[in-house]
Parts: sequence; C-alpha cells; structure tokens
Amino acid sequence: MSEESRKLDLDADTVERDLAKLVLTVVELLRQLMERQALRRVDQGDLSEEQEERIGLTLMLLEDRMGVLRDEFGLKPSDLNIDLGPLGPLLPRS
Repeated sequence: MSEESRKLDLDADTVERDLAKLVLTVVELLRQLMERQALRRVDQGDLSEEQEERIGLTLMLLEDRMGVLRDEFGLKPSDLNIDLGPLGPLLPRS
C-alpha cells in the first residue's frame, strides 16, 4: 500500500455530522433511561405531583431539543440507533 492510499479521506462536514450522531446517540440513550426511571418512580408513588410535572416538562423539552439538533445535522431518530451486531440495536425500537 502506498502512503497516499493509507491516508483517511476526512471531510470536515462528514466528521462533524458523525460526531454529532455519536453524541446525540449517547444523549438519546440517557434520555430514554431517565424517562424509564421517572416512570418507575411515578408508578411507585415516590414523587410529588409538582416533581412529576417538572420531570415531565423537562423530558418533553429535552426530546424537543433533540429533534432540533437532529434536524440541524440532517439525522432521523433511526440514525441514532447503533447496530451492536449480535447484541442487536442499542436503543429499543419504537
């Protein structure tokens, strides 16, 4: 292999989009985990009504912001679901 063929072809736009995809995937995973935990706590009666409202609003705002960021980088929700091979997808399918 020549020196030239071993160089990576790095396009700034592609690198930025791929990095955004990775970061948004991690944030989406955390958002879903937080949502499940909040639902569990609501079901157990661990939260006051005010806390339930605050958590619900926070999760809705985070989901909305995720949509804005996905749009900004031209990503669909399914783009954030990394295939882990034999383990299956990272995120549960909706």
